[in-house]
Amino acid sequence: MSDLFPPFAPDPLEPRRRRFKPVPFRMIAPNLITLLALCLGLTAIRLAYEGRMEPAVYAIVVAALLDGVDGRIARLLKGTSRFGAELDSLADFVNFGVAPALILYSFILHQLKAAGWIAALVFAIAAGLRLARFNAMIDDPSRAEWKKNFFVGMAAPAGAITALLPIYLQFIGLPMRTTPGPALSFLYLLLIGFLMVSTIPTFSGKTVGKRVPREWVLPLFVVTVAFFGLLISFPFEVLATGTFLYLAAIPFGVARYRHLERAATSQARTLAEPSASPPTSAV
Repeated sequence: MSDLFPPFAPDPLEPRRRRFKPVPFRMIAPNLITLLALCLGLTAIRLAYEGRMEPAVYAIVVAALLDGVDGRIARLLKGTSRFGAELDSLADFVNFGVAPALILYSFILHQLKAAGWIAALVFAIAAGLRLARFNAMIDDPSRAEWKKNFFVGMAAPAGAITALLPIYLQFIGLPMRTTPGPALSFLYLLLIGFLMVSTIPTFSGKTVGKRVPREWVLPLFVVTVAFFGLLISFPFEVLATGTFLYLAAIPFGVARYRHLERAATSQARTLAEPSASPPTSAV
């Protein structure tokens, strides 16, 4: 009796149909960097609850550096995609919203009990709202070109780095865990959350580095090496100083934004006005 279902041997000469198209690696590389940053953010939460605050801060700082790199690499390799943009936003919410809030709660805000948890919630939700607004503004075709040099509100990575200031001050030598450190940290975290959801313009720095004058190339190398040397040798001093400088620079960014806004409005008004007709001479 022959088999009811004889084995099927495909024709070796028959071409195989591909179910999925291959994806170029240039589309995958930026997403791998984003996933690596996400792993660092989640690991920072674990380190904080193990009481290892120093490596937790390092993980957030490195995640912020990777967040600034992945977008540039995607644009350089022409590997931008909608999937990558959504993945980047979700990773940013965890790395720069949830992780700093939980780290600060574990470090100092737990002393305030419910009030400390409320501050952590407000900061995390503010980061999520700020990222949602950023995604909505990306697709705005009417946005002026000069506005791309500014963020609306404080960026999420900058918010995370500045929010960890109480930890920097603690490791520098200021006793933040004693009175009135927890109360000041509570107010400070609410302030950073407000800056993220506000409409205060802050400089984005996206256009920095596109064109570097030739005479600035070698000094740029020296400054970069010196910065990273200081960051490795005196990490918390550099982070605290950078936080104060960044907060102090916000008013200058607002002033620059207002100046460009007035110039753009004046130019648009000039173009909209009809040209005056030349006077006619009497015959």
